[in-house]
Amino acid sequence: MAEQGKEKRQLAVALPPEGDADGYERETWSNKLDFLLACIGFSVGLGNVWRFPYLCYKNGGGAFLLPYFLCVFIGGIPVFFMEVSLGQFMGRGGLKTWNIVPLFKGIGITVCIIVFLLNCYYNVILCWAFYYMFNSFQAELPWRYCGHEWNTIWCNDDFGSNVTLNDTLAKNNLTFNPMEVYKFSDPVTEFWELKTLAISDGIDEVGTIKWDLALCLLFAWIVVYLCICKGIKSSGKVMYVTATSPYIFMLILLIRNSLLDGAYDGVIFYLKPDLERLKDTRVWVDAGTQIFFSYSLSLGTLNALGSYNKFNHNSYRDAILFSLANSGTSFFAGFIVFTILGYMAKIQGVPISEVAESGPGLAFIAYPKAVSQMPVAPLWSILFFLMVILLGLDSQFVGVEGVVTAVVDQYPDFLRKGYRKEMFIGFICVLNFFVGLSMVTNGGMYVFQLFDYYSGSRIILLVAFFELIAVAYCYGVNRLYDNIEMMLGRRIWPYMKICWLFFSPLFCIVIFILSAINYSELEYERPRNTYVYPDWAVGIGWAMACASVIFIPLTAFYTFIKYGFTMEVLRLSIRPYGLKDHQKRIQDINERTLEDLEKENNRGVQYDNGQVNLGFEKTKGTYPEPHFTQL
Repeated sequence: MAEQGKEKRQLAVALPPEGDADGYERETWSNKLDFLLACIGFSVGLGNVWRFPYLCYKNGGGAFLLPYFLCVFIGGIPVFFMEVSLGQFMGRGGLKTWNIVPLFKGIGITVCIIVFLLNCYYNVILCWAFYYMFNSFQAELPWRYCGHEWNTIWCNDDFGSNVTLNDTLAKNNLTFNPMEVYKFSDPVTEFWELKTLAISDGIDEVGTIKWDLALCLLFAWIVVYLCICKGIKSSGKVMYVTATSPYIFMLILLIRNSLLDGAYDGVIFYLKPDLERLKDTRVWVDAGTQIFFSYSLSLGTLNALGSYNKFNHNSYRDAILFSLANSGTSFFAGFIVFTILGYMAKIQGVPISEVAESGPGLAFIAYPKAVSQMPVAPLWSILFFLMVILLGLDSQFVGVEGVVTAVVDQYPDFLRKGYRKEMFIGFICVLNFFVGLSMVTNGGMYVFQLFDYYSGSRIILLVAFFELIAVAYCYGVNRLYDNIEMMLGRRIWPYMKICWLFFSPLFCIVIFILSAINYSELEYERPRNTYVYPDWAVGIGWAMACASVIFIPLTAFYTFIKYGFTMEVLRLSIRPYGLKDHQKRIQDINERTLEDLEKENNRGVQYDNGQVNLGFEKTKGTYPEPHFTQL
């Protein structure tokens, strides 16, 4: 150990400072467990519960685990560790993280926009969960039977009945019209569509705001603000509850579900391998995209979380523990989902494939339908939606923290004074709330699907590819390995280096290309029909997707405009900007950077002339109020 410490001191120019290198009062995690829980809390969320089990059954059951875990090892763990390490080494989030390769500083803007858009719609899911949980505090669940004011004449709450079309028409004095499509529905679906969403016929029929949902959305944002207003000092402690308690509820629900008739059939359906499915490229695309969604890669939040670590924190160990917790939770959640789906298929007398759902359809239709058939149904409903809320809350905490960290680190002199940071967090929450109001209207579900499908999705694979190229090939994978040794005090296994150079970039670009080949226009599957989005809505979706990633080439182009279109600028723009002594190796002492070029040419961008400072330099003096459009 002494020898390791000696090597560490010889590798770096100086030891890391006790506080922030720039003199700002920047928070750090109070203990080592806070960081790991924050990562688990953010990444282990609703996707693990309602997306992974469905993908597993859809793509060959147990056979899907082969491409899934292969993607974990060549994509998930290496990219996760790289993003955390960058944040920890630079000690900053957002744009400042990418001072490590100034040419790719636009990645910081891109991920900030992506996570902001994600925050806008993610809390709407919590709004729905709060709405269902509040409605569960009744002696009888309101979606158990028909006969409510929102139910139609086609509502049928008896799965075993032989009610016919003619019976219903005669009962309601209606005449059969061969031009109309008649279809029975259940009370759970009608509660979701007609009571909760009051859904319109399309995105062009926005309708009015549903004020009961708007209040639930407001309540969700108030909870988020109260938990993160003091930064990681408050959210870090809250995550001890929100990151761990869902496992207690999941275990309780699994025990209860396992005692239901048909539970064993559901488990067999979930795990039975179909090796023939591995020949389908869509199986591999689903495995790759699931890793990126569940590991929260290319969103900038892992940079932000890592930036709050102490310089010598062992994030290598945490990356391994995190992957075990994340993938293990996904696998475990499958048993909870398919035991209940097996029970539901049994009581309805239909194959499990007909009741299997993913996404909101699982949380707000399939599961409530099954719970309503249980004894003491309100209790199990409350436990389920409380679990959903806790899974989603800590993901929302860190999502907002990722945006806040990016902006605060960009303008520390202005936002790290008094209560300005708390006020800025409030501003972000209010802004997200008002955007989210568009998703609690009659046409809100169509807006929600548009955000979900286009704002992140395939784009994060492309962002991860640029991250890997920037770090492994421009900054230098050997230099990053030296930096990690400076932080950890030891050399890590070369597995990460091989992945960053070859396997991970290849993984990202191949999955991106395959997903682009398999791309289909957005549709929304409703119980009675399939809604096809109009061209103008699809255009808005692609505009959201491009609005983030376009900043990668734009910022690179701005670098050359600012410093000149020369080979020297190209060489300097792939060298780190503004490193402190403890971040430099001995051989980096006399390294020439863009910072030196600025001093020589005396052409640095100033705040008082109205021009934009993208963070390439730190200007002394008082910072005026920033324009957030510059981000």
